[in-house]
Amino acid sequence: MTRTTADRLNRRHFLRGSVAATLGGIAASSLPASAQTSRDLDPTVRRNINSFRARKWQSHFSSTAGGAILVDIDSRALHFWSADQSTYLVYPTSVPASEELTRRGRTSVIRKVEGPSWAPTPSMKKRNPEWPDFVPPGPDNPLGTHALYLSWKYYRIHGTHDTRKIGRPSSNGCIGLYNEHIAELFSLVRPGAQVLLI
Repeated sequence: MTRTTADRLNRRHFLRGSVAATLGGIAASSLPASAQTSRDLDPTVRRNINSFRARKWQSHFSSTAGGAILVDIDSRALHFWSADQSTYLVYPTSVPASEELTRRGRTSVIRKVEGPSWAPTPSMKKRNPEWPDFVPPGPDNPLGTHALYLSWKYYRIHGTHDTRKIGRPSSNGCIGLYNEHIAELFSLVRPGAQVLLI
């Protein structure tokens, strides 16, 4: 079976974008035009790929004071602007598994925890009674290595040890990042940072 030139180019751009996403946050200026859409990809791949397109903070925030985080549920990407706008990063994310679990709107980072512990919420426990009541920090912890706690009760931006979740609707409401990405974001974000989920 012969591949067409378009097939080879689409695969090459996909692989290049995947490698860049794995190695760290993607600066807007380094995004190739082909990484801005996943429409040309095979439908089975499209379900687990982010739409890495640059966004302007002015469309979503009145300023970047304190830092600003935009989470785009549909494209499964988190955008971060530093307070002085010298840093703009884009990360692939996991998003809530259903619209029922999804919350959109404005909130803020109220606390940062390195090595977080985890306990299921009452609604999670009701849906999954077999889940443990508490998981200490470590490789089995669903919050990964770092967590940013939001002003909405039970909602966090956190890491994950299960890398298969990234790029998928797979969470119970939180936004998940690769552990290396949340570690980088954690070092840049301060409590009080603005967060908008759209």
